[in-house]
Amino acid sequence: MGVSEPPEGLAGDRARVSPGRYRVGVDVGGTFTDLACVTPSGDLVVEKSPTTPEDQSLGVMGGLERLGETLGISTGELCGSMEVLVHGTTTADNTMIEMSGAATGLLVTEGHRDEIEMRRVHKEQIWDPAYPAPPPIARRRARMPIPERLDFEGNILLPLDEEAVRAGVRRLRLLGVRSIAVVFLFSFVNPEHELRARELIYEEFPEVEHVSLSHEVLPRAPEFERTSTTLVNAYVAPRISAYVERMVKRLAGAGFGGQVVLMQATGGVMPPEYVARHAVSLLASGPTAGALGAAIAARRSGVEDLVSVDMGGTSYDVCLVRGGAPEVTVDWNWRYRYYIGLPMVDVQSVGAGGGSIARVRQGALLVGPESAGSVPGPACYGRGGTRATVTDADCVLGYLSRDRFAKGRMHLVAQAAEAAIERDVGAPLGLDLLAAAWAIERIVNSNMANAVRKVLAGHGADPRRLAMMAFGGNGPVHAWAQARELGIDRVLVPKASPAFSALGLLVADYVVDQLRAYVAPLSEVQVERIRALLEELRQQAAGALAPAGLAEAQVGEEYFVQMCYPGQNFDMSVALPEGLEVGETTLLDLAGRFHSEHEATRGFAFRNQQPLVRGLRVVTRGFTPKPRILAHLGTETEATKAMIGTRQAYFGEGFVEAAVYDGEMLGPGAHVEGPALVEEPFTVVVLAPGDSAVLDQAGNYDIHVGS
Repeated sequence: MGVSEPPEGLAGDRARVSPGRYRVGVDVGGTFTDLACVTPSGDLVVEKSPTTPEDQSLGVMGGLERLGETLGISTGELCGSMEVLVHGTTTADNTMIEMSGAATGLLVTEGHRDEIEMRRVHKEQIWDPAYPAPPPIARRRARMPIPERLDFEGNILLPLDEEAVRAGVRRLRLLGVRSIAVVFLFSFVNPEHELRARELIYEEFPEVEHVSLSHEVLPRAPEFERTSTTLVNAYVAPRISAYVERMVKRLAGAGFGGQVVLMQATGGVMPPEYVARHAVSLLASGPTAGALGAAIAARRSGVEDLVSVDMGGTSYDVCLVRGGAPEVTVDWNWRYRYYIGLPMVDVQSVGAGGGSIARVRQGALLVGPESAGSVPGPACYGRGGTRATVTDADCVLGYLSRDRFAKGRMHLVAQAAEAAIERDVGAPLGLDLLAAAWAIERIVNSNMANAVRKVLAGHGADPRRLAMMAFGGNGPVHAWAQARELGIDRVLVPKASPAFSALGLLVADYVVDQLRAYVAPLSEVQVERIRALLEELRQQAAGALAPAGLAEAQVGEEYFVQMCYPGQNFDMSVALPEGLEVGETTLLDLAGRFHSEHEATRGFAFRNQQPLVRGLRVVTRGFTPKPRILAHLGTETEATKAMIGTRQAYFGEGFVEAAVYDGEMLGPGAHVEGPALVEEPFTVVVLAPGDSAVLDQAGNYDIHVGS
């Protein structure tokens, strides 16, 4: 669901990329900000710049300056010639990690003030009765019960108490609230009360920074899920808006007059105006771009079933791709201990990256989730970092070039890495330097392999039947070990690996993914009501996509019915290919589709039970141009001609002499035998003894993993 090729005639159509204009994707990570630029001629240029946590837009502008230098033009010339900047930001995630969002208040139907704390009795640590509740987004004193009530059909049972709304807003103002969420029962059926509440809020509190209405954020039941999602939206929206505004101003000041679009966790991009109202959709959106790019890049190498793994400086992101598309989950999406009731590309992250800090606690070696980040960074960077990290272990084990690291811009200080590892790991565990570095390597690789197993187990997938697409600055360095531990015998590494998530941004489509509640047993479903709701969702999506200026042929819709068995808490999306032409006979077909899909994905089906319809879903996609974007390919098809030396590297049984190749010289068809180290500008493709790799026409290193 997360990615698709455009309709016939758009794929590879360079004519749709404006002549003389650049398309730039910017992905902000915990350590580095990655940039991928498609030039007017269709060439791909990648760059990296240190992330600036205090204000990510500074790192973005620094990256554009470096990109301009690489292209041989000034920052102003680059910005003035950019057609679009596609941005993936971790601002929403950082806000939730730090719990640094806006002071938030809640107007809620009387009697449901504590819905958010009940959490459906969900506890992350079920065996720890003392495990604390998550930090509250809205304190209890900032949750205002409002007398009002609708029934399940939207009929007014109790009119909205407008004076109670005014009094509640005045109280929230005195409490220092800057953002307000409004969650009334059954507002997704009849939004009248929520809309009126918004008018009253602005009358009493005109300087309020943001107002989130639940029927706009998540127009469906149940109540806890809707309350949680709306509160998170209200909490992160002001910070998202402020960040985007700063970034757009800085871009405009540099001469940029093109379009800015932002990546969403739903797997598509949208303009800032849309994202400002749906800020919650940015949560976990950063890793999503990498999964989208992996699906397309692997498909071009003839692979449709794979696990994509993105190892950067701070995190390790895992996503299952089946049938050429990343898995999308509609229900039970928990992020930072809050429920997010939106469809999201199912990317799971763990704190394992090149900057993950190694330390010994109570006699046990731990690696991550704490990271050295870009400042001060690993000890071997020579930037003031003193704690041992995974990158320090990679340096000691010989995987990284000490003189050609990061395109030759950095010289790794091996002595600093050795000292940090001996002090932090070797001495506490009684290990020599090599054993300590290898221990760090084994622990982080095991952590990452376990993360892959967890994701695949949730989808009933066997890693031995999948390929692996490894990317990010550190993914190619560790893929050889992870593949062996998981029983995977084929690994793809794209040449654009270090900035692959940024490249994934450039192939993302505009996506509006909407859900609308409609609850009824299948036999009682009213076909006319379904048609009306689907048409309403289609029109809303068309309005959201209007600023993109897409032609009618560039827009497509996919229709789904959310269904479950009676008594189930979680529904599933069942395709409705008939769309607006749904008829009575379609309902019989839906039952069969649901039973079959339930059995295929969840392992069982009750074919004698009547399914329950829980809602409708419409995914509207505005297809973006997808020229054949390839990283620079060299011309040497004989790998020996690209060999630049050898280096001692450790693979668990003593150092071995590994051939070192200049990856920029290798051309399609080049064959490399392990042990080998293929050095790309910002990463190293590590081949262990017994591995072999061929660089294919799609720009992927196709690696066969030895035993």
